[in-house]
Amino acid sequence: MKNNQTSAGGNGQAAVKPKKVKYKSGHSSMTKRSLRKWAWLFIGPVFASFIIGFLWPFAQGIYLSFCGKFNIISSARLQGLENYFKAFSDETFLHSFLFTAAFAIISVVLINVLAFAIAYALTQGVKGSNLFRTIFFMPNLIGGIVLGYLWSMIFDGLLDIFTTQNLVDNATFGFWGLIILLLWQQVGYMMIIYIAGLQAVSDDMIEAAKIDGATKSQTLFRVIIPNVMPSITICTFLTLTNSFKLYDQNLALTGGKPARLTEMLALNISNGYSNMATRGMAQAKAVIFFILVAALGIAQLVATRKREVQQ
Repeated sequence: MKNNQTSAGGNGQAAVKPKKVKYKSGHSSMTKRSLRKWAWLFIGPVFASFIIGFLWPFAQGIYLSFCGKFNIISSARLQGLENYFKAFSDETFLHSFLFTAAFAIISVVLINVLAFAIAYALTQGVKGSNLFRTIFFMPNLIGGIVLGYLWSMIFDGLLDIFTTQNLVDNATFGFWGLIILLLWQQVGYMMIIYIAGLQAVSDDMIEAAKIDGATKSQTLFRVIIPNVMPSITICTFLTLTNSFKLYDQNLALTGGKPARLTEMLALNISNGYSNMATRGMAQAKAVIFFILVAALGIAQLVATRKREVQQ
């Protein structure tokens, strides 16, 4: 008689071939049909919220920018591009643009340089680094209105000692007061993003740079910073857009004083809604403001992403 079992490896044990499990294509197609059937239940509410909360108000805002004076949307009447011509001829709007642009340039540079420097220092094995991270991050948790009123009292107290002026009496004081306030609020938040980027840099690359004889500055600028470019891209985008959109801190700290010289773009647009006759122009300013911030943000993302190192 032939043995039905064949020995394997000479140990007399039968070699059992694993059975191949065949998956029916019908089961996979049924799953896909079920997902397509119930997908609307999860996507629908989000999509509806996006339309109701963003797309529809955005479309209405563009429509109102072409309308004359109005109290409610139903009373608005089209009048063409007149509001846009008035916006570009408004001296306060042009001054607010220049003031905001100067503020954005200085704040973006200072915030990112300080945040990166602090992040780099805290990733060098400093004792109590977690405590320092918490302390630096805490100002970001305070609202802009509260920060504005707190810092206005601090600045007025300091200016009362050294000068006879208050913060709202001098446009230069107001400008640098806004810079200091935004630095104090946002450096800690950007620091966290830079720390995450620094911790993602491979230790092997840093060790290889040391073996090749690179100094600390060469390692920093030729190894670490190129590999932290994704974090630089994110932080630059956030600080740039936040600087242009700054409103509540500006309102609470200076309110545009003196004589609207420290009025930034968002506050200038908001003040236009106080008068029914200028609401159409204010809405046109808002559309111009959106196009400006969107164009700057996209240009910055394209420019910095080209410098990112491919891992």
